[in-house]
Amino acid sequence: MTLRIAVQSKGRLFEDTIELFTEAGIKLNNIKRTLLVPARDFPVEILFLRDDDIPQAVATGVADIGVVGENEFVEKNEDAEVVKLLGFSKCRLSLAIPKRDDYNGVQWFSGKKIATSYPHILRTYLKEQGIKSEIHEISGSVEISPSIGLADAIFDIVSSGGTLVSNGLKEVEVVMQSQAVMLANKELSAEKRQILDDLIFRIESVQTATNKKYILLNAPSENLDEIIKILPGMRSPTITPLASEGWCSIQSVIEEKQFWNIISGLKALGAEGIIVLPIEKMIL
Repeated sequence: MTLRIAVQSKGRLFEDTIELFTEAGIKLNNIKRTLLVPARDFPVEILFLRDDDIPQAVATGVADIGVVGENEFVEKNEDAEVVKLLGFSKCRLSLAIPKRDDYNGVQWFSGKKIATSYPHILRTYLKEQGIKSEIHEISGSVEISPSIGLADAIFDIVSSGGTLVSNGLKEVEVVMQSQAVMLANKELSAEKRQILDDLIFRIESVQTATNKKYILLNAPSENLDEIIKILPGMRSPTITPLASEGWCSIQSVIEEKQFWNIISGLKALGAEGIIVLPIEKMIL
């Protein structure tokens, strides 16, 4: 029994997905040479498709699961289920207008022509807002539409916003946030569901370890209560008495963003011999 996974055939989402699978122990050969690639040592095979074909492939059973941008899934409106938010390839879908125009709220779009590659999401949003606009569906280079007179505004993916600025546009309404998601066919067999559960377990172990550090240190036993307050660990730190009376060894896990503040506090409490190591996987 093999689980077939549909993955975008190129681009940043492809790179991030393959990196995640590799860290989760899903090893592939010749990923850029064939359409369907089996994995080694894990019962999955990767089917490379265009991103906008993935939701339908999963919904119809051509693929068992798929990794795709949430924006594409919502736009295609296919009957599949989101089984995991993956936390990468984040962006947003926004309305943007020429910088020179004054903006006084969503009513600005009433009667305007809006260019987009996401007509379903836009149509749904405008209906919710009670706005009637003309939607002009195009694929690619949406941001140039106002400058060539094709539309009054655009509705498109925004990451940094640099593309909008370079085309004389400004973002005025964020309609939805998006990230990579894992979709599953709703009719998966029990056997394939078990493989999926194992895959999600591996992915979550990788993600749990992201931005965390393993820390080891020696400290005076008399300051142990204060140290525990600033170094709680996943549940609590591991504490081992040392041969030297009045001293103990402490092991714990900390968030990387808290690293320097925690280290400063530990040193102030007499900690020494501090060792900090990266964490590759973490099983909770």
